Amino acid sequence: MFSGIRKFIGEVTSELKKVSWSTRSEVIEATWVVLTSTALLGIFIATVDFTLAKFIGVIIR
Repeated sequence: MFSGIRKFIGEVTSELKKVSWSTRSEVIEATWVVLTSTALLGIFIATVDFTLAKFIGVIIR
């Protein structure tokens, strides 16, 4: 049982050495892109929601 766990941990360690890790600046840049995109999408959805709510309110009255 323990030999299987050791083999698994050894394989995981071996695979992690092959990973190409991002630099700190790349991670920060990607984070800003995600935050900006999320904020813009949120503003767009809120605007469309508000506009459609007002439009439907006018139609219903």
